[in-house]
Amino acid sequence: MATILLLLLLLALPPPSAVALNSEGLALLAFKAAATDDPFSALSRWSESDPDPCRWPGVTCANASSASPAQPHVIGVAVAGKNISGYIPSELGSLLFLRRLNLHGNRLAGAIPAALSNASSLHSLYLYGNRLTGGLPVALCDLPRLQNLDVSGNALSGELPLDLRNCRSLQRLVLARNAFAGELPAGIWPEMPSLQQLDLSSNAFNGSIPPDLGELPRLAGTLNLSHNRFSGVVPPELGRLPATVTLDLRFNNLSGAIPQTGSLASQGPTAFLNNPGLCGFPLQVPCRAVPPPTQSPRPPATTTPLPSTASDRHQPIKTSLIALISVADAAGVALVGVILVYVYWKVKDRKESRGDDGDSSKSGLCRCMLWRHGGSGDSSDTSSDGDDNDASGGGGDGKYNGGSEGELVAIDRGFRVELDELLRSSAYVLGKGGKGIVYKVVVANGTTPVAVRRLGGGGGGGADRCKEFAAEARAVGRARHPNVVRLRAYYWSADEKLVVTDFVGNGNLATALRGEHTVPHH
Repeated sequence: MATILLLLLLLALPPPSAVALNSEGLALLAFKAAATDDPFSALSRWSESDPDPCRWPGVTCANASSASPAQPHVIGVAVAGKNISGYIPSELGSLLFLRRLNLHGNRLAGAIPAALSNASSLHSLYLYGNRLTGGLPVALCDLPRLQNLDVSGNALSGELPLDLRNCRSLQRLVLARNAFAGELPAGIWPEMPSLQQLDLSSNAFNGSIPPDLGELPRLAGTLNLSHNRFSGVVPPELGRLPATVTLDLRFNNLSGAIPQTGSLASQGPTAFLNNPGLCGFPLQVPCRAVPPPTQSPRPPATTTPLPSTASDRHQPIKTSLIALISVADAAGVALVGVILVYVYWKVKDRKESRGDDGDSSKSGLCRCMLWRHGGSGDSSDTSSDGDDNDASGGGGDGKYNGGSEGELVAIDRGFRVELDELLRSSAYVLGKGGKGIVYKVVVANGTTPVAVRRLGGGGGGGADRCKEFAAEARAVGRARHPNVVRLRAYYWSADEKLVVTDFVGNGNLATALRGEHTVPHH
């Protein structure tokens, strides 16, 4: 009798298959199996004994299906910054409800599986900061909702495929710091009307910049093409980009005059640095005038000349022609004499006005950096006559358009922005005037926006002018008044003069002094 009761009890228990892991959990376990090293045990709690993966670390579930009864599905996988080694299995493509896959900051190797295109709900794919190789799978553009694709900081290679034009929903495309090469395909960029961020920096792209990159109406922030091998001219069509776009074309082989069309005219000099062949505004490199093409000699006439007589060959020059030639020669000699006398008196007047200090302006670059970055406006004046490189310590790196002695000098102790951060930040033109261009600069480290005025004419004028400029900056920096914008820092080099102040938005100085409140214009 006891045996019969025990048998009935065993039959009443549910079978083991009732708690088996669902298909989405098995797909995630394929990623765990592909991991050869998990130093932080990020995947240790992923177990096949669970009915579903919704309680696993890094896994997000939601009722993403309208089927009845509703059951949770995996919509997000975020296993980032765990130094996991291994590869990305193609089984992750079977997660039909997956919206966000974030595996950045690991040591994953191998290729990006094209099977990820089967995850039809995927809209964000973050694989940056791994060791992935191979090309960019064109099948990813088959994802109808893909908006964010960031595969920067890997070892991907090859050329960009023409099928990239099928990524019509893409908003952010970041391919920086890879080994992509070849020419950028033309004709694909107008097919991506939703693109807001494009970063192709630090690759090996060559050839010319496609002019149709200017046909990205929703682009914002920075269009980064720096650290490549682009050649040719800067396309004037890039001036069609919105005024809020900041170009970064540094460290290429571009040449020719910088076009002054549209938004190109409002770019700062940092957008074009380290292109030896570029010239014109805003660089301090004048464009040389191109000499007119020499005319080739005319071919001899095919007609037979009339026979000349002896009297025609020996006809004397007319008296009027001789007089005309004599007058022209005398006028030319007189003109040269006037020019020489004018140059002589001009040089003499300049020497007399300079006096004994005439040689002091030949030093070119300023060596009177008074403070180091982070110092106060009350510091004493110190000048350096030693090595030029000594003047760049403490502040920024001093590598601004070739001025090795330049330094970002902080007037306010609270200003903690390095020169490199300032030059790489997003900048928006506020206005132009006789005193240069004023930018609103948003520093990437979260510092309050500042206003940067770029003064024209560079930093020439010699050491005396530099000391005078520094003394004026220190005096203005000490001013403390509600109606005086606080001076934060300044920069002086052979190529640039920058003045950094607080940014005051909504209105102008007149309305601020009267205490009026205005609605900012859009």
